Amino acid sequence: MDKKDLKQIYNSSPIGLLILLVIVGIMPFVVNSNYIFAVFIMIGIYAIVCNGLTMLIGYAGQISLGHAAFYGIGAYSSAIVSATYGLSPWLGILVGMIIAAIVALVVGIPTFKLKGHYLALATLGFGIIVFTLFKEFRDLTGGSNGFFGIPSISFFGFEFNSDARYFYLVWLFVILGIIFSRNIINSRIGRALRSIEGSEIASDAVGVNIMSYKLQVFVLSAMSSSLAGSLLAHYVSFINPDLFGVMTSIYFLIMVIIGGSQNIWGSIIGACTYVLLGETLKQYIPILLPSTGGEFEIVFFGVLLVVTLIYMPHGLAPQLERLFSKFNRKKAGKQPSLQVRKKQIASGGENQ
Repeated sequence: MDKKDLKQIYNSSPIGLLILLVIVGIMPFVVNSNYIFAVFIMIGIYAIVCNGLTMLIGYAGQISLGHAAFYGIGAYSSAIVSATYGLSPWLGILVGMIIAAIVALVVGIPTFKLKGHYLALATLGFGIIVFTLFKEFRDLTGGSNGFFGIPSISFFGFEFNSDARYFYLVWLFVILGIIFSRNIINSRIGRALRSIEGSEIASDAVGVNIMSYKLQVFVLSAMSSSLAGSLLAHYVSFINPDLFGVMTSIYFLIMVIIGGSQNIWGSIIGACTYVLLGETLKQYIPILLPSTGGEFEIVFFGVLLVVTLIYMPHGLAPQLERLFSKFNRKKAGKQPSLQVRKKQIASGGENQ
């Protein structure tokens, strides 16, 4: 299998999804630890957020530092609808996604008139405002004391009240999100988004409605974050505003960049890297550095982000693609074909 074939698996072929389905399907039969299930549930929840952010950042070229706000909108909407009013959690999830879409539309119309760092700062300010509202509306959200008693999700009497069952639910949404995103990326809309990421001036010159496409992908990414927030709320049954602060938005951005912002599998790779490294740090840093406080994790991921931007600007996904491509070549016993670079082609006795 050559590099071209592997890229087909990554981006177009159903083989990648089938492999993921098999892994998800057999995992509860080979894993008995609730801790491992909890880790992979959080990876799945983060992957849902990063999936939407990947389309926004990697394909539309727009940076958002406020997606923790939509994450929180989904969590609180679902919690209030199901716990306060006693309605179905599924209705709460739907309400959260609708509210997130409306808020994204209202915020996006003026915000996407800005570019570059101004756009990032505007979304950062939006995230701070929503975080403050979560803390101040105590009668509705519980304020800093948190929101308790969020019920579990059930489907026609089947209750997702164990880690193994919730693992299936979360990763079902992850797989559906990957399928949805891949269809968009490979469609006319996806080509328009890539053109905007490449050059807004050129896109406008060929008739692409830049504002419309930016708003559409921003709304979709907001709804994706809201869905993940709702799943988090019903999993942990307790939320507070600190879960949806500015640092959460920054961590989402780190996951997308580490995983690869221009690859549909980057969301899973980035979320997996962040969660597994985070759990490793929590376990070994107190042993290696007993005097280190809890802020060391922030320092570590900050350094990791800088290293990734310098040495792997496209994230881990392309690196893994190259690694598997080399492995498959060696396994097949093939030698890379000789290639003559254009600069070495002689013309008139000199290299061009």
